[in-house]
Parts: sequence; C-alpha cells; structure tokens
Amino acid sequence: MGNTCRYVVNALGKGGETYYTLCKDKQELQNWITNNREKLIMEELMIKDKQQNLFSKWFSFKKLY
Repeated sequence: MGNTCRYVVNALGKGGETYYTLCKDKQELQNWITNNREKLIMEELMIKDKQQNLFSKWFSFKKLY
C-alpha cells in the first residue's frame, strides 16, 4: 500500500504552536480546519495538494480554504 494522503497542512497556532497534518480528501481537510480554526492563525495556514499537476502549481493563486 502506498501513501493515501492527498493534502499536507502546515499551520501556525496563536500560541506559537506548529501544526502538521495529513488529510486524505477535501472533506477531511475542511473538518480539520473548522475544528481547529480558533487555535490557528489563518494567514499562516499552508495547504499543499500532492495530486496537483506541475502546470497548475505554477499558476495557482487560489487558496483551498
């Protein structure tokens, strides 16, 4: 079996914590964000889509949250 996660989340907390999590689909990602929104600095939230192709990575300015 391979790696089944699609989204990699790096976030900074309001108390200086760092968060790193893996989510397998967009619904799981949205649930994680809503459950932790009060603890996070939303401007520092970085989400990487591992299945995004190279061309769209270069020209992507859209945030996923």
